[in-house]
Amino acid sequence: MSCGTTVEEEIKRVYFGLAIEAQKQIPATIQHIKKRAIVIAGPTGCGKSEFALMLADKIGGEIVSADSMQVYKGMDIGTAKPTSEEQLLVPHHLLDIRNINESFNVVDFYYEARRCCQQILGRGNIPIIVGGSGFYIHALLYGPPSGPPSVPEMRKILEDEAEAKGLDALYERLKGLDPDYASTVTKSDKQKIVRALEIIALTGKKVSRMSWKTRIKPLTYDFRCWFLNRPKEHLYKRIDKRCDKMLEEGFLAEVERLEQEGLRNNTSAAQAIGYRQALDYLQGDKNALAYQKFVESFKQSSRNYAKRQITWFRKEPLFRWLDLDLHDYEVAVDMIHQDYQAPTS
Repeated sequence: MSCGTTVEEEIKRVYFGLAIEAQKQIPATIQHIKKRAIVIAGPTGCGKSEFALMLADKIGGEIVSADSMQVYKGMDIGTAKPTSEEQLLVPHHLLDIRNINESFNVVDFYYEARRCCQQILGRGNIPIIVGGSGFYIHALLYGPPSGPPSVPEMRKILEDEAEAKGLDALYERLKGLDPDYASTVTKSDKQKIVRALEIIALTGKKVSRMSWKTRIKPLTYDFRCWFLNRPKEHLYKRIDKRCDKMLEEGFLAEVERLEQEGLRNNTSAAQAIGYRQALDYLQGDKNALAYQKFVESFKQSSRNYAKRQITWFRKEPLFRWLDLDLHDYEVAVDMIHQDYQAPTS
């Protein structure tokens, strides 16, 4: 049992795990009557959480988070997690379901998000999946990736090489072997870089070519997918403003607390935008110049992430794009609701 986990929570976790394992055994080829769900994606800072809250409140929806970091307890300010007040207004799912010392990956998300959708539909409500993690949302739409099982010996060789030569060297190798996949990850994301190189070494195939192609697309849901965006200049200003707001709300104190709870040992969480920059700052000299450089790095990394998100979703054929600078929120909500209610063609 993990520290801070009650007996009741642990029982729920075990039951939850058994339910997921049972779901995994259902053949992917079994045909189901398609039920609709809405997917709201968009770059960080575009306003998708606020918009989704309005949409859910109007149409009787429940929100399923597709944010890879909001699953962790305590990662609140830096992930712009919905507040307790917002969560009272509309039911939210897949928030605070892991401790910082526990793992969570795209396969976990696939099964847990689909379970949430089933339960929401069973209550007569509308599932609204909200997030900016392209990898997670792609898995929800098309099924989890089917790469080979990890080989500990191979993983250790790559991790030792990263330690000896630096992660930049491994990232450059990945760019040479699979530039399409490399463009979707940051050069500081050790877990994804090492895993990608492991898959390439074991299969001889590019991750971008093989990981999604061998699966049968799940047929359970008719996903109505929307990508919310804003002009770059306005989006970047919103991102900078949001970073300032996070710092005013105590983001650095949050990172210090999480560090004591084991944040650095969670490779994915420690590399999350903002958290990695904060950890670097907290480890060094905390003078005015260092703080200024940290803030600049925090904002630049956030803007770069938004750019990668936009690039990712341009390749997703199911998404229709909405410019929130051109459409009033209420008008956009009506558009999405009407699409949800439209007869099946």
